This record gives sequence, structure tokens and C-alpha cells, in this order.
Amino acid sequence: MSKERRERQQARLDELEPSRFEFPYRKVAITLVILLVLAAAYYLGYHKRTHRYDAFARCLEERGARMYGAFWCPHCADQKALFDASFEYVPYLECGVRGQPHAETQQCVDAGIRNFPTWQFPPTGERVSRVLSLDELSERTGCALP
Repeated sequence: MSKERRERQQARLDELEPSRFEFPYRKVAITLVILLVLAAAYYLGYHKRTHRYDAFARCLEERGARMYGAFWCPHCADQKALFDASFEYVPYLECGVRGQPHAETQQCVDAGIRNFPTWQFPPTGERVSRVLSLDELSERTGCALP
């Protein structure tokens, strides 16, 4: 093969083959896009799973139900865990006084709360002093579970 022919052939191959410098950047960009899509899917799935009772907790508040509890109460922690991240919307009144173990706030003493957790349901003001399942809370208030 002549020198000119080899040079032309090499020039054609160079045109068809991507540059060595472009290729790694392309792989990195594709990898980053895939990682971002996976991270977004994980976040949205986690958020939906942990906030699935938001509407239910808001409905409890609309219906006038209220939970009395104390930060030191293990049963209250169990009740809160049933709602997961949605507990922030539950109508909750903290009866514990920080720095004073087993002391109660005056508001809870005046309300006659003796056990924790205590749920109060309108219109009768019925009180139930124990951990309630979400199904039982739904039955008592008429709020639909997701």
C-alpha cells in the first residue's frame, strides 16, 4: 500500500471512530444521569411510603379527635410509630414536662388525663387510654385509611 493510501485510510478511520477524549465524558454523563434518576425514584418512593397517612392524620384533626401523650411514655412512642412521618399532622397534646420525669402539664391535669396515650373523641368526649390501631381510629372517627 502506498503511503498516501494508508494516510487516506487512516483519515477515514479517524472520522468514523470517536475521539478518545469525548468517549469518557460521555460515559460519565450517562452514568450521572442514571444515578440521578435512581436517586429521584428512591426519594419519591421513600417519601410516599413514609407520608402515606398524612390525609388520615389531617382527617383526625378535622373530626376533633385528640391524642394526649408524654415524651417518656413507651406506649405513646408505639402509637406515634404507627403514623410514621405523618404523625406531625396528628392532633397531639404533649403532657410531659421536660426535665421533670413523670410530671404533667397543668393543661393535662385539668383535663383529667391519667394514662398515656389517651385518645379523646368528639362529640361525646369519649376517652380511650391505650394504643389504638389505625383501623380502630378509622372506625371511631369515620376517617378513611389509604
